[in-house]
Amino acid sequence: MDPVDALHRLGGIAGIGEWRALTARAAARDALDDGRVLRLRRHQVALPGSDLARLRAAELGGTVSHLSAAQSWGWKLKTVPALPTITVPRGARGESTGSVELRWGRLQPDEVEHGVTSPLRTVVDCSRVYPFDVALCVADSALRSHLVHQDDLLAAARRSPRTGRARAVRVAEAASGLAANPFESVLRAIAIDVRGLRPRPQGWIGQAGRVDLVDDRLMIAMEADSWEHHGDHDAFNRDVRRYAEFASRGWVVVRFLWDDVMRNPERVRRTLTAVAAVRRRQLTAPMSAVQRQD
Repeated sequence: MDPVDALHRLGGIAGIGEWRALTARAAARDALDDGRVLRLRRHQVALPGSDLARLRAAELGGTVSHLSAAQSWGWKLKTVPALPTITVPRGARGESTGSVELRWGRLQPDEVEHGVTSPLRTVVDCSRVYPFDVALCVADSALRSHLVHQDDLLAAARRSPRTGRARAVRVAEAASGLAANPFESVLRAIAIDVRGLRPRPQGWIGQAGRVDLVDDRLMIAMEADSWEHHGDHDAFNRDVRRYAEFASRGWVVVRFLWDDVMRNPERVRRTLTAVAAVRRRQLTAPMSAVQRQD
């Protein structure tokens, strides 16, 4: 895979090892050498963007915020922002241009750290203005980093400005640090919107194994299938046996590709809606009716 595409797929920031697993060593080296990918401390790599945001914030007298702030905190995102996002004081002159996205707001001293909105303020800001799936990725990653705690997030969302408050509260209530990456977060965002589904991240099915998302009531297991986790013979064999064990316990397993979840959410939503409807009928039908269908 192209090294930049691979890093986009991993949320814009990743450990060097997981990034190199998706791309050729020579291509990875070239991307680092020509600046398309940046090497960070702690053996991490990232797409460029956060340094530019800090530069533009200094020029405008503003603060790095929203998705640009999430980048600065090292969180994985559904999509890397095309432009740096800067928050400037209310009443400040200026307008969004082709090189920056401006937001206006009042920031308290404790909501800014080193020229970037604080972790808690960053999550609330993103939750108020971005689509649910984008914001959920930010919130999940923030909880996973332990820079934000869910009780604090929910309290901050409830006291946020009225415009966007309901969206912020919804994200705070749904957020979970158990989601491993944006792929799983976006799949959960889609599943939450399916009538009758109650998705829970990283659920165990007995002792048979752990699944990315489960609905315990309908006994539906939902997997975000990444090639890097199933790219060798042993991983393939392990998953085949695991899925067979789930089926033997009466569970339905639905597996989704990254391209469909990230780029064709309606297809995923239709599939989950259909599966949920079938499972409701199966689990509520009299046994004689089920036997007649068989």
